[in-house]
Amino acid sequence: MSEPTSPGSEPAAETPTPDSEAPEAQENSAIEATAPNAVDETPAEDTAPVIPAVEASKNFGITPEAYMLPATSEIQLLAPDGQPVPDSEQGPEPGHEYPMPSTEQLLKAYEKLVVGRRINDQNMALVRQGRMAVYPSSHGQEACQVAAAMCLGANDWLFPTYRDSVAVMSRGVDPLEVMSTFRGDWHGGFDPREYKVSIQATPLTTQLLHAVGVAHAAKLRGEDTVTLAMCGDGATSEGDFHEALNFAAVFQLPVLFLVQNNGYAISVPLSSQTHAPTLAHKAVGYGMAGERVDGNDLAALLSVLGRGVDLCRQGKGPLLVEAMTYRMQAHTNADDDTRYRERDEVSEWVAKDPITRMQRYLTDQDALDDAASEQISTHAEDMAKRLREAMATKPELDPQDLFRHVYSEPTTQLREQSDLLADELSREEA
Repeated sequence: MSEPTSPGSEPAAETPTPDSEAPEAQENSAIEATAPNAVDETPAEDTAPVIPAVEASKNFGITPEAYMLPATSEIQLLAPDGQPVPDSEQGPEPGHEYPMPSTEQLLKAYEKLVVGRRINDQNMALVRQGRMAVYPSSHGQEACQVAAAMCLGANDWLFPTYRDSVAVMSRGVDPLEVMSTFRGDWHGGFDPREYKVSIQATPLTTQLLHAVGVAHAAKLRGEDTVTLAMCGDGATSEGDFHEALNFAAVFQLPVLFLVQNNGYAISVPLSSQTHAPTLAHKAVGYGMAGERVDGNDLAALLSVLGRGVDLCRQGKGPLLVEAMTYRMQAHTNADDDTRYRERDEVSEWVAKDPITRMQRYLTDQDALDDAASEQISTHAEDMAKRLREAMATKPELDPQDLFRHVYSEPTTQLREQSDLLADELSREEA
């Protein structure tokens, strides 16, 4: 209440309360609270994002640009004649030096290489005999697939294409289980969870997205898992390729993308796929490192992919590796490769055969003698024989399997289709 006033005198001013403080006073108080002399002792948090490529480049003592860009020349440890490539000739750049794998590892890889080649060639014969519906051979590029499987750990996942049967076998899957898909069975042949290997993808590039999804889930769960996604040069023109690499880079996922550049997407040459200097150069656009390696040099592949998996496991992924290789045979048994490439071109790559290269190196190192070589060849032939015998037996097919395993609970439409097929079959039998 105001103090009483005498007649004619000015009324006494009211004392303002905090709630009735003038806006100007509130503003001045706010300014004073944030004045320079009112120092906040709380340390500011560093909110700068951690970029894996930048962190990895520090380990190698080079700039992020030098780390992310592939080496000037493709990484090669063994020349086509099996001789080690001297450092002086290869000219390794800082951050792109790779050690020679151990002799023990190379011997193990060589055996898988020989087995893979024998199964490749056996499958092509089975197709001609009508025992398999189709087979996309990887004759000539088996080294990429063997190395991809061998560089992974027990908890890591492999995501192969339809051409990567050798990679699936090198991961431990029985060839009989792998080939059931190409015979036309209703199932994929093996349990993906048991081997940490996805079913071979026929649609182009879809497996890259699956690999990214598994890696993302593993990271969210705190699991020690790296995924390796395989594709060909033609896949780099697909939208799924961009989406997979971009998502993996943004979320910094432990994914190693392996592009097997064999020069052709069926009949389309690489020159019609990209104008980039190399496919490995595509990596830098996503903020990840790219590397280019001789895809017929098993030693170089084991070293490059091995380091790539290690970097992903350390949280410095994703990464992109381009392997320069060649498909010696046709795209599939339904393809006539003489219509789009010359025989002289194929002959040039015969001299770069990954098996011959590794055999010469191991022999020169006194790690592979005639007896050991014969033992490996016998093992490969035994596996081919088992495959022949299994494929000679016609499987008992039930047409109703077309509907049983689509959904856990069949839909109304599936039941109608199943009943229709059953009726048609009964009429034929009658």
